[in-house]
Amino acid sequence: QVQLVESGGGLVQAGGSLRLSCAASGRTFSIAYMGWFRQAPGKERELVTKINWSGSTIYYIDSVKGRFTISRDNAKNTVYLQMNSLKPEDTAVYYCAAARVRLGSAYEADYWGQGTQVTVSS
Repeated sequence: QVQLVESGGGLVQAGGSLRLSCAASGRTFSIAYMGWFRQAPGKERELVTKINWSGSTIYYIDSVKGRFTISRDNAKNTVYLQMNSLKPEDTAVYYCAAARVRLGSAYEADYWGQGTQVTVSS
């Protein structure tokens, strides 16, 4: 089993920045991908970004390209999401996720964090 603990999030004005952290523990050697999903009220959970264990493969949804940066510190088993130039439409609950094989959708995630609220005011 793998446990994911998130931190960060909160309320910020449009144009501001936030950083989310996700610390993994347990059988972390089994993880191939880690990433961040978000879910706004009334919408499906969507994959925002993901990174493989070596950091050689990174994906971003188009709407966050150039504004969000995912990174990882394998020594700390931690993944970070730096969010800059935040917009009101980024408001959502953000979830850290990990997968043993693939992470193309929420269905492929094997482990989830508890979620953290990000609210961007206009």
